[in-house]
Amino acid sequence: MLTGGPLDVLTGDYLAELTMLILGRDRLKNPDLGYAKTFLRQLEEGLGLAHERGVRIVANAGGLNPAGLADAVRTLAAKVGVPVRVAHVEGDDLTARVDGALTANAYLGGAGIAACLRAGTDVVVTGRVTDAALVSGPAAWWFDWAPDDYDRLAGAVTAGHVLECGTQATGGNYSFFARHDIHHPGFPLAEISEDGSAVVTKHPGTGGAVTTGTVTAQLLYETQGVRYLGPDVTTRLDTVRLTDEGADRVRVTGVRGEAPPPSLKVGVTRIGGWRNEIVFVLTGLDIEAKANLVRTQLAEVLEGVADTTWTLARTDHEDADTQETAGALLRLVVRDPSPDRVGRALTSTAIELALGSYPGFHVTAPPGPAQPYGVFTSTLIPSDEVPHVAVLPDGTRLPIPPAAPTCPAPTASPAPPAFEAPGSGRGAPGAPPAGPTVRAPLGAVAGARSGDKGGDANVGVWAETDPAWDWLHRTLTVDAFRALLPETDGLPVTRHELPNLRALNFTVTGILGDGVASGHRFDPQAKALGEWLRARHLDIPVALLPAPEATS
Repeated sequence: MLTGGPLDVLTGDYLAELTMLILGRDRLKNPDLGYAKTFLRQLEEGLGLAHERGVRIVANAGGLNPAGLADAVRTLAAKVGVPVRVAHVEGDDLTARVDGALTANAYLGGAGIAACLRAGTDVVVTGRVTDAALVSGPAAWWFDWAPDDYDRLAGAVTAGHVLECGTQATGGNYSFFARHDIHHPGFPLAEISEDGSAVVTKHPGTGGAVTTGTVTAQLLYETQGVRYLGPDVTTRLDTVRLTDEGADRVRVTGVRGEAPPPSLKVGVTRIGGWRNEIVFVLTGLDIEAKANLVRTQLAEVLEGVADTTWTLARTDHEDADTQETAGALLRLVVRDPSPDRVGRALTSTAIELALGSYPGFHVTAPPGPAQPYGVFTSTLIPSDEVPHVAVLPDGTRLPIPPAAPTCPAPTASPAPPAFEAPGSGRGAPGAPPAGPTVRAPLGAVAGARSGDKGGDANVGVWAETDPAWDWLHRTLTVDAFRALLPETDGLPVTRHELPNLRALNFTVTGILGDGVASGHRFDPQAKALGEWLRARHLDIPVALLPAPEATS
């Protein structure tokens, strides 16, 4: 990013729910740690170039110890001979207030970052701020926005959300990845204007692509509802408009903002207990009978274990021409408050079945000890109870007042109502395409992007044309969603509509259990839930399907 073209601010998002757990365990071993050490290695290479080009650096790599990282940056700067001013943002760490927590951190906004930059800071490191604050904070500093410039702030938050996962906005993890060369996609950047609108692009000559599709996919990622709640502003995702402005340039306009909520989200991680797992390989014939035999043989030893989960993945093929493709995988996952109940004694017992169980018995790994697993939960705290502080380069501690959750000033044109439907499918313009239908995968006419929020998953689905959107809007109800993804049956599912993006966003509550660190599912972060949905078949109007390629 530093060598590929001009920049004013270079941002870096280093934190995720799982990262906080990892940093918390680091801090237990060494109280001086708790920050992302990779940031220092990257900074050693680029700090001189950033200083030479006048690029400010803003990163949340401080994790649980932003003050410690700021000191480490100063030490590094002295070592490489680069005179930079370093500041940090703190106050998010509430671990001492939450009983039994490994970490507890409030999601701060961008105001502390803006205050640091106003003081002439070259490098700002933070603890837990919202991912988008890494962009909205610098934008508020650059344009000197007021705290109640909600529409402008919402536009910058939208740009920040597009940028926060890097190359996911330039073709990475994209449903239609075959359309672009994404072997080495470039990182996205946003050209933000004073009114809060932005152009998402990338440096010339870098790989990947920036299209309305790649930007739509990222806008749908890990959001819940049409109102995207944040500490500085509530961003109305149903007002976002995307315009293709040519090669690798997508303009983001029309974003409306409302006052932020009076509370901040607090992410809490705990050590939930101990887990272990073993994967049995079942080959050839009688797969179900072989799986039942193993379950029966281990039933006695598993008595008393707090949580036992068996999963049979039928990866086997009939009349397979390789041994691997003739195999299915039977996965046993055990969890318990005591490491002794799920430790090596249990996995060794499973291995000892080798000479007295199903034919062809083998496993994917030797028996191992129990490992601690984490649990992620979230709660709310009043904003005025969190000591948001900007620590400036000269050591001055500047308290940042919470954003006032007041009604925004009226604007010339009211924002459209936020419509969150339980699945009725009403409200879309146009008529469904006439003509015959054919059984085909949903992915033939729609893209998807999915991810996690604690124990919940979200799946964003979008259409590329108006006729496809009319059909998708009517067809993909909550009931249809559940039918296509049977593992969501019995769980709360909410459908959110984003007509400007031709998109639906589904929130599936509780499907990920206690979050990624608990290893509740085969895909614990729901990264591929959207691709599973796209692979499911339903009746699709022939008129919507791509024309078959001509053959010679």
